[in-house]
Amino acid sequence: MRILGLDPGSRFTGYALIDRRGSRLVPVAYGRISLPQKDLTARLGRLATELEELIRLHQPEVAALESLYHGVNPRSLIVLAQARGALVATLGRLGLPVSEFSPAEVKTAVTGYGRAEKGQVGRMVALVLGLGAEKLPADTSDALAVAICYAQRLPLDRIRGRGSASQRS
Repeated sequence: MRILGLDPGSRFTGYALIDRRGSRLVPVAYGRISLPQKDLTARLGRLATELEELIRLHQPEVAALESLYHGVNPRSLIVLAQARGALVATLGRLGLPVSEFSPAEVKTAVTGYGRAEKGQVGRMVALVLGLGAEKLPADTSDALAVAICYAQRLPLDRIRGRGSASQRS
């Protein structure tokens, strides 16, 4: 199963594609979408276009996003929500099933501790995926962590009879 993990951002959006092969997780592609400092409309348009290109190139079966957290100022939260909306609209238009996970769920899935620091998450992502000492931007390692979270939740959700990781809105 190919999983697309996304860490939404208004300046940089992290993305990760991993394959789940039995109990193994194999990184396929990962990085970040850098958005110009132009007006918000141009950034959101570019974000949607680049996401669509990634999906067409790598053909994921599902997508997973980190849900919004409340610790940012209201202006930043609104802009982040708009970027996230552009991602969700693109995923919906392309018919990709979407699951959401809270930051604590993602951190717990990767590190075993829901309040882990970003550095801990990045180190565990590298360890789980065999990336060695490669230093990744935080948004990229967060996107990888979201994809790992989905992959780890999949067997549990199948046991519970849901068929795929929980889809939340």
